[in-house]
Amino acid sequence: MHILFDILFRGAKIVDGSGAPWYRGDVGVSNGRIAAVGKLSKESANQVIDVCDRVLCPGFIDVHTHSDFIVFRDPVMLSKLRQGVTTQMVGQCGQSAAPVNEKYAELLESYLGFIMAGTKISWNWKTFDDWLKEVEKLPLAVNMATCLGHGTLRAAVMGFEDREASPQEMEQMKGHLREAMEAGSFGLTSGLIYPPGVYAPKEEMWSLAEVLGETGGLYLTHMRGESGGLLEAVAETIELGRRAGIPVQISHHKALGKDNWGLVTQSLQMVDKARAEGIDVTIDQYPYNNCSTSVRACLPPWAQAGGVHAVCERLADPGTRAKIAEEIKVSLDTSKPCGWESMLRHGGGAAGALVVYCPNTPQWEGKNLQEISAAMNVDPVEAAFRIIESNKGSDLACYAAIGDEDIKTILGHSATMVGADSIPPAEGAKAHPRSFGTHSRIIAKYVREEKTLTLESAVHKMSGMPAARFGLQRKGLIREGMDADILVFDPEKVQDNATYENPTLLASGIDYVFVKGVKTLDGESFTGSAAGEVIRKGR
Repeated sequence: MHILFDILFRGAKIVDGSGAPWYRGDVGVSNGRIAAVGKLSKESANQVIDVCDRVLCPGFIDVHTHSDFIVFRDPVMLSKLRQGVTTQMVGQCGQSAAPVNEKYAELLESYLGFIMAGTKISWNWKTFDDWLKEVEKLPLAVNMATCLGHGTLRAAVMGFEDREASPQEMEQMKGHLREAMEAGSFGLTSGLIYPPGVYAPKEEMWSLAEVLGETGGLYLTHMRGESGGLLEAVAETIELGRRAGIPVQISHHKALGKDNWGLVTQSLQMVDKARAEGIDVTIDQYPYNNCSTSVRACLPPWAQAGGVHAVCERLADPGTRAKIAEEIKVSLDTSKPCGWESMLRHGGGAAGALVVYCPNTPQWEGKNLQEISAAMNVDPVEAAFRIIESNKGSDLACYAAIGDEDIKTILGHSATMVGADSIPPAEGAKAHPRSFGTHSRIIAKYVREEKTLTLESAVHKMSGMPAARFGLQRKGLIREGMDADILVFDPEKVQDNATYENPTLLASGIDYVFVKGVKTLDGESFTGSAAGEVIRKGR
């Protein structure tokens, strides 16, 4: 008896997401799920796609994105689909859209301004569940899974105050975290170099991790140090996992600053040792030698206390402005240690700090601080101050701080998966090219050109591995019963096209993208059919 599938993919090189070698076969899809895999030449279907010996693999899962707000403006996200991304995880680096306390709402909006990317938000939610319900109303083309951000959590309880939380405030934070986990969050993320997360002692994170242990959540962290303090920060992350007995993940692992390149060899040894001892620690990474964060990341942490308004008040005081400038300039001396994450230092100075988003001063977008300072006829630190003051929280820069060899070393590690750390651009603005190219770049540069990974390993790091990590039970593998999130492509043609000069150029080479059996991308064009959904943990 012949089976009638909804869709039958014939003649594919199946890279199944497990890391196993490819094999030739056919894939039948019915009711949005993979119904059969194997030799299906005698079967029929409503739609037959001749794959012609191209690769068929699971849709990619981007484990680290900042698409929390952009989906309200762009629910299709062609920038992700063109890379083959069918599921994305938001709420990273301590930054999520909920919970919201009206008392601190203005502070929160300025804190999140650089990931909001000009998106106008009604803020008609308070709890994590409220926010998810708003997202569920959108015609998503890419699935979205979520985490709660510790920075947003702390801001909802105590604003941006530079102090330890009281016992009562800790209970409030735990209550918000429990609510988010019950609503379907996959875990808690932190951004321990950014206010307000930078003000949280490790004991605060240990206490919140207890709730994750109770609710089955992960802890993902933009660690307290990614430069000279990298190894200490890795040790802190591992210790949290050991104490709480929970899985932990190091976000966008790297060593910032040329003086720290090579430290990742030791940090990866620490990961190996921890895993050998039974501590569940993994890594995500984007494959670019520029990192990206706010222009305000040039400032020492104390100068950022209280939020953007407080920063501008400090800069308005001549004495404080001079003190901040002096600390930044002292931090640029790489012959001496620096006790804070000076992004201007890590980028190698003003020429390595490319401003990509500053909507109130758009003439500086696409120029580095050295070029901007020359045009302003001031020094680069003063130029940064003026951009911060003019844009009041909506500023973004790329810093040339990561070593090429480090990228390959981390990418090749068995515990590493791929996450773009994509910060979306405002309409007409620039951004980091990772938002438009990460997953295609893995195939084009690190499989095809550099041969750092095999295709099977690369696909595993972008599908089966993240699905297993986050418990996405029906994602990440070409297996019977799995969701039919499926890609078809010729690996010789996949290409990331976004550059620092033209960062919004879409990736190319993915021929088909199916989300839950719905053809969403055909010949690099959106079909108009959106089958994405909000994925709530445990539902």
